[in-house]
Amino acid sequence: MTIPTLTLNDGHTIPQLGYGVFRVPAADTERAVAEALEVGYRHIDTAAIYGNEEGVGAAIASSGIARDELFVTTKLWNDRHHDEQPRAAIGESLERLGMDHVDLYLVHWPAPAKDEYVHAWEKMVELRDAGLTRSIGVSNHLVPHLERIIAATGVVPAVNQIELHPAYQQRDITDWAAANDVRIESWGPLGQGKYDLFAAEPVAAAAQAHGKTPAQAVLRWHLQKGFIVFPKSVRRERLEENLDVFDFELTPDEVAAIDAMDPGDGSGRVSSHPDEVN
Repeated sequence: MTIPTLTLNDGHTIPQLGYGVFRVPAADTERAVAEALEVGYRHIDTAAIYGNEEGVGAAIASSGIARDELFVTTKLWNDRHHDEQPRAAIGESLERLGMDHVDLYLVHWPAPAKDEYVHAWEKMVELRDAGLTRSIGVSNHLVPHLERIIAATGVVPAVNQIELHPAYQQRDITDWAAANDVRIESWGPLGQGKYDLFAAEPVAAAAQAHGKTPAQAVLRWHLQKGFIVFPKSVRRERLEENLDVFDFELTPDEVAAIDAMDPGDGSGRVSSHPDEVN
């Protein structure tokens, strides 16, 4: 299995489809990641707040896969934005992962009530320059947050990881990202089961037309939109299904029909608003 890669604005490449371990219990993480690696995943997305970095690191260490064949992301939590906490936090994450660097380090949320995310971004640049992470980016940042950190530092994030699925497409952010050479990563790409995306006519019709499952049709939509996507599952058969999305292509009409599923009023949001997470 060869997973397509995209080039980031810093010249590094990233696999377009990976495995996310959000809400994977710590006790299950090593097994789940080991199975994902066996199936063919080479991009693993975790975070300090997930509490499962140790399992990710253990699975990678026992996999026999060369480190330079893997892409590992983790994230800086909201209470570590101040002073030298970002450096301490990445050091702790690297120790748990058993690595000397990650491929991508993200500011998990802007936490605007704390008003420390600009300082956090300044420190992220230092961490990149020190070789503790190859690339730096953000997660759950809105356009005003992005514009502020860039104005302060001159450094554009490589990625912005945001909630994104057919019912909630955040076009203001994706349009801004396209204009500013920032890659979008979709978290919750299948709606986290809170919306019946799979029964929606555009998804069901596309899946039937290509002999695929509705989940595969939605993942294919993300890929064709140019997003980086990492669905989560702890079942091997679902891991395999989620990876089996490179042998078909949605038609322009099918993509447009899925595009039209977002009502545009924000009602499809699964998570909290970024301005309210602190």
